[in-house]
Amino acid sequence: MSARIIDGKAVATAIDAEVKQTVAALNQSYGQVPCLCVVLVGDDPASQVYVRNKGRRTIAAGMTSREIRLPAHVSQDALESQICALSADPDVDGILVQLPLPTGLNADAVIACIDPDKDVDGLTETSAGRLVLGRPGLRPCTPVGCVDLAKRTLGNLSGAHVVVVGRSILVGKPAGLLFLAENCTVSLAHSRTRDLAAVCRSADILVPAVGRPEMIKGDWIRPGATVIDVGINRIANPAAGPDATRLVGDVAYEEAIHIAGAITPVPGGVGPMTIACLLQNTVQAACARRGWSLG
Repeated sequence: MSARIIDGKAVATAIDAEVKQTVAALNQSYGQVPCLCVVLVGDDPASQVYVRNKGRRTIAAGMTSREIRLPAHVSQDALESQICALSADPDVDGILVQLPLPTGLNADAVIACIDPDKDVDGLTETSAGRLVLGRPGLRPCTPVGCVDLAKRTLGNLSGAHVVVVGRSILVGKPAGLLFLAENCTVSLAHSRTRDLAAVCRSADILVPAVGRPEMIKGDWIRPGATVIDVGINRIANPAAGPDATRLVGDVAYEEAIHIAGAITPVPGGVGPMTIACLLQNTVQAACARRGWSLG
């Protein structure tokens, strides 16, 4: 028996439609729409694709999309000045700096220049503090998408044992805190965890976020568990040609699909949810800073 496939693309499409409806209502009430500005430094092909998709979906949702493209050789001071200017711009509601930045640039210093009330990626120290303290604020998009998919699949998550594999500030740590806010019991595992396979097998909900292709094997998964695979890894695909590649997750999908109760595919699982949650955050930021009411 195969696992239920969690269709992140379909859920993201539904969220985009809800955001579009909200934006239309805001425009009717206030004569303005939220504005998201994405800053892209350098010419990394993957980053260019991500930024293009973000812009396309922002516009499709009825919001204003701005893109600022800077060369890879931009100075640290010039980049920080650009972010500070956007933070001070009253017409910009959300700021997202596409990561990773080119070698030589200090991402932490750049992120520190973002006004926390415009931090739609939830990466500033203020946003992290609000998350830890359980205060209202903007949350990191990918972890929010993971929790959303788990809730849509299982309903009430209270009491579930969640194992997050990976402790990054981008996904692992905030995902653990967000699941904790849903009254889950959370284990945050990582490369130094003893008997990682056994820890994974204890999970009701397994969230691999390590960036290692197909690291989580089928026999690491408890039968019937829900798997939310955050990994997006490009590997060689010789069957399709000498230079061909394909995307895989952190989970050995073909093994896991026969053991898990539900699982996200890669691509088409968590990935589309990240931009959907970004659009939600942009609306939230605009309403909070402009004093707009959603109801």
